Amino acid sequence: MPAVTGSTRNGLATGRFPSVTLGFGEDEVEDEEEPREENAEEGKGCRAWWRRVCPCCCPHVKDDDVTDTVITDTDDADKDKDKDKEKPDTGEGELEELLLKVKSIDLMKSKSGQNRTEHHTDLYQNDNFIIRRGQTFQMWITLSRPFDPHSDTLHLHLKTGPIPAVAKGTHVIVPLVEDLEDNRWEAAVVEKDDKKIKLSVNSPSTAVIGRYQLTVETTSANGQAVSTHDPANDIYMLFNPWSEDDSVFLDAEEERQEYVLNDVGRIYYGTEDQIGERTWNYGQFDSGILPACLYILEKSKTLNSGWGDPVNVVRIVSAMVNSPDDFGVVSGNWSGNYSGGTSPTVWSGSVEILKQYHASKGSPVNYGQCWVFAGVTTTVMRCLGIPTRTVTNFSSAHDTDVSLTTDVYLDENLEPLDSMNADSVWNFHVWNDCWMARPDLPPGNGGWQAVDSTPQETSNGVYRCGPASLAAIRNGQVYLKYDCPFVFAEVNSDKIYWQKNADGTFSKIYSEKNVVGHSISTKAVGSDERDDITYMYKHAEGSEEERIAVETACRYGSKADTYASPTAEDISIKVVMEGDGPKMGSDAELSIKLSNNSSKKRNVTLHSQLAVMYYTGVYKATVQKDKVDVELLPNEETTLEWALIYNTYKEQLVDQAALMLTLSGRVKETQQVLATQFSFRLRTPDLVIKPIGKAVVGKKMAVEISFTNPLPQVLKAVAFNMEGIDIGSQASITVTEHFTPTLAGPRKLVASLDCRQLTQVHGVSDILVEA
Repeated sequence: MPAVTGSTRNGLATGRFPSVTLGFGEDEVEDEEEPREENAEEGKGCRAWWRRVCPCCCPHVKDDDVTDTVITDTDDADKDKDKDKEKPDTGEGELEELLLKVKSIDLMKSKSGQNRTEHHTDLYQNDNFIIRRGQTFQMWITLSRPFDPHSDTLHLHLKTGPIPAVAKGTHVIVPLVEDLEDNRWEAAVVEKDDKKIKLSVNSPSTAVIGRYQLTVETTSANGQAVSTHDPANDIYMLFNPWSEDDSVFLDAEEERQEYVLNDVGRIYYGTEDQIGERTWNYGQFDSGILPACLYILEKSKTLNSGWGDPVNVVRIVSAMVNSPDDFGVVSGNWSGNYSGGTSPTVWSGSVEILKQYHASKGSPVNYGQCWVFAGVTTTVMRCLGIPTRTVTNFSSAHDTDVSLTTDVYLDENLEPLDSMNADSVWNFHVWNDCWMARPDLPPGNGGWQAVDSTPQETSNGVYRCGPASLAAIRNGQVYLKYDCPFVFAEVNSDKIYWQKNADGTFSKIYSEKNVVGHSISTKAVGSDERDDITYMYKHAEGSEEERIAVETACRYGSKADTYASPTAEDISIKVVMEGDGPKMGSDAELSIKLSNNSSKKRNVTLHSQLAVMYYTGVYKATVQKDKVDVELLPNEETTLEWALIYNTYKEQLVDQAALMLTLSGRVKETQQVLATQFSFRLRTPDLVIKPIGKAVVGKKMAVEISFTNPLPQVLKAVAFNMEGIDIGSQASITVTEHFTPTLAGPRKLVASLDCRQLTQVHGVSDILVEA
């Protein structure tokens, strides 16, 4: 193999097929190493014979020199004989000085060292060399002799993926240069210490992320050598929100601290009038999580060459976090029967889920619902370096026919036709926002992108969603990729009511314009407060900008002619809930307000139907129906009291204790149609968590978890993520758990309770762990 002579900027090897070379030595070093080992004895025999013929020209050479180095300029025996009289006796020492080999590599990968602190990777709880692209890192190389820049050359080889290729950016040959330039693969010697040299190495802001194998190739006047690959020196490359040239760059340090480095967050649930919150342990820096996240990318079978584009990576992760079509991380289950797995409400974080998935070599973890999918997605994205937040949308529409409207079909008597009502409105739905530039879209569409890992509808044949630009969604530009129509319908679709005619056709009888996409929530930056980001998804409800966005979007839907001339309205209807709403185990009470805005009397026939719902908006059972006639005097407002007693609903509730009141009616004098739906939940109590004693790293401590049963019935087989127990009717219980803190600083203790009769019970406590 010819020796590589010199290294110049951009003088990188080329080629994509491992069995074909173009004379630059891209794959030949690896191919030659094993045969040299196999033929070692043969080589020794030849050298022994030659030493007997001419001992001065063939001195003894150490075995490790032979196996690590290829001598490329050996003349044949006859030529050497002719030169015997002229060649001096160099001896073994002088020949050894001509050889240049790598003895050791020090990546300076200590968590408290310069590399990891400057790259903001010091929080990862492992000893791997973890860096971010587009930023310089340092390394020491110990050689067999001092490095001579006039006669010696050196390259770094970085390889990632199953078939590394220079043309794909998965085999990188880093040249040695005198002065580094930004945003390219280069290395420069910045310090020398006898046989040691210190390199400063640059990487481009577009580098492929993942795990690279590192080897060092040296060339001297007497030959070429390649160091042996050591897995301990593998380089883990991440996205870099601190680098202005990286497409995930986020310019506010407090936002980087929140959306990249914060390993604990809040996830919101419930209804827009009763917003609940739970603490979620993302744990992106825990030991084993980074390998698990890279395993997810590897298991996707996507090309490593595409892992440098965050748009592509989030689509991969969105698909791989759910399991239906690719044996992804979490198996969804909304049935209420979670035998053979863990109830979705029990999970308090992503760490156990990801570790279980990795340890099982890709067996989906049972079970998850939307907040679990979103929590795991946040962990994976933050671990890889993509700024990400968990987002909850209340009254979240699920459009099944790309109409960009939420359609409700009623029969001749204004009763819902359940068989036709495929569209639904979830009480809440949780997804993610990821921050990145979008060079594939028109200017102005970068920034936050909606990404949804809950398997609802397919995108290009795969259960995934996003990244959908929030700017595009806000302006109704649903023709932009990816999956903007679906996300737009979730947050800003109108609810259209259709009534069945005598001939079997349907007519539009009513539309509601402010029924979906409320109180869109995420954890605030730097605090545990809730941040309402509805304004980022849509203009103010009812504003001219918002109506234009809706009508613009619907022109690209499957029912482009939905919007006709509006009908006059002089009667309005509204459901009101007092305070924080009804509690689990108590009667539920609401108020229905009817207003007559005309100067004439109106008579209204009002139908009410209460259904138990899964939080996704899927119907389970009707538990109460009523009909009432109401007379409204001119300009009068009247209030109807509505109640649901505990015994009516206690046997029907499912996971989230979600209920939906559907009201529909008609004004006799004007034929105006009234229709609205109101979702609410029955509030559950919190766990009270009380630390006992001081929290110190490495020392066992105790914590008390207290709970009071709100139901007038015994709770069976209650799980505090520990042993099953029973809790009596309206009784209190306290359990003590022990644990050992591993990290110093402010931390959060999270606990949850689960049983068949009561779910979504959890608590959190702040503690300060001393070193």
